[in-house]
Amino acid sequence: MFVLRNAIARAACLLVGLTWSADLCADDAPAPVPTELANYVQRPEPRFRWELRDKKTVNDGTVYTLSFVSQEWQSIVWQHGLQVFQADQTAPTSTMLLWNQGGNGDDRTVGFGMDLSRRVKAPVALLYNIPNQPLFGGKTEDALIAETFVRYLDTEDSTLPLLFAMVKSLVKAMDVLQDFSNTEWNQPLSRFVVSGASKRGWTTWLTAAADRRVKAIVPMVIDTLKMKDQTAYQLKSFGQYSDQIADYTARGLVPMPDTPRARKLWRMVDPWVYREQITVPKLLVNGNNDPYWTSDALNLYWDDLRGDKWVVYVPNAGHNLEEQFFDGRRPSRERAVNALAAFTRHMIKDNPVPRLTWKHDDANGRARLMVEARPRPLGARLWVAHAATRDFRQARFQEQPLVLGDGPIVGEVPFPTEGALSLFAELDFEIDGLRHQLSTQLRIVEPTK
Repeated sequence: MFVLRNAIARAACLLVGLTWSADLCADDAPAPVPTELANYVQRPEPRFRWELRDKKTVNDGTVYTLSFVSQEWQSIVWQHGLQVFQADQTAPTSTMLLWNQGGNGDDRTVGFGMDLSRRVKAPVALLYNIPNQPLFGGKTEDALIAETFVRYLDTEDSTLPLLFAMVKSLVKAMDVLQDFSNTEWNQPLSRFVVSGASKRGWTTWLTAAADRRVKAIVPMVIDTLKMKDQTAYQLKSFGQYSDQIADYTARGLVPMPDTPRARKLWRMVDPWVYREQITVPKLLVNGNNDPYWTSDALNLYWDDLRGDKWVVYVPNAGHNLEEQFFDGRRPSRERAVNALAAFTRHMIKDNPVPRLTWKHDDANGRARLMVEARPRPLGARLWVAHAATRDFRQARFQEQPLVLGDGPIVGEVPFPTEGALSLFAELDFEIDGLRHQLSTQLRIVEPTK
């Protein structure tokens, strides 16, 4: 039977008793959660201010454009654009989706924001300039994060890690949106569904650890919690580190230096370390061809997550979450966007998200996946791919319909005779006419010996 590594570790802890438990059970008795993130977020920011710069009626709704200063970080004043989108026939609610991203707003982001508002059936907010960049000699994105990590290792200045300033930008954006909602709509705004992709997904996780106004999170394509284990597993699976994390390998940050200061740094920025604080509902959205991570990276930390949790794998999608088709259709982000909108809709309405339970095991030389769901799904399928090794970054996932009956939904595929096989199940649901999917964990199977 296929059992996740964390379950095995916990069982081992119970078996070995007191003599070895301090070593084997280290994950279950973690060191105290670092306080540096909380200290930075709670620090007063006298430069903080905001203004409503524009209110514009467009064909299908209203766009509010705001700007604000979130903080002064390393003697740099951080400024942000913030837009609120209210589609026609939507009313303000006490919970709002807050999406964070880099860059500035433009016609594409306006289209994205208004489309989200229509799907969510409520106003949504898009926060820009996360992070402020370029900085430190023209560095941007991961190169900039890596630069701040290296500077921390040199100085031990606990305000340096760029993720802290990125989190604080979201915290101050929530302050702005609460003031805005009160003044513009006379509507108290108390909770937020926070989302973002890649390093903005990283920021999403940490924001949930830093601010209790976060009601739920949708971190996208940041399948790297438990970072030290992830890099070792990536090296084992790929035979080398992914080129996509070259900004960190080039600066000597991966593999992690075995020094007290480096270990402290990674604990400060790894969302897994804050798992006891991140108990809010969470929907993880990943592309199973994402070149940054192994396809089954989730399995290293899924069992450790606290609170309600769901996952969506976008088949044949990389880091941009665009599903690739092989019949001439254009790539699409519909799965990811619908997942975000539907989950947010559930949170706004306090409506239970569908419940899934699953079990990967083996039966008569076949890999089997059994799934149960409440309510019953509208459809179900098994996604299967083959690869020469455990590296599925270029693999093509193909769907196999699953039969909906009265009992568990069951999918089976023969064990590979060579190479490796990957499989997961996907189920269809609907809320307010919006069709969306939820997935199971993904399993990689190799030939039996």
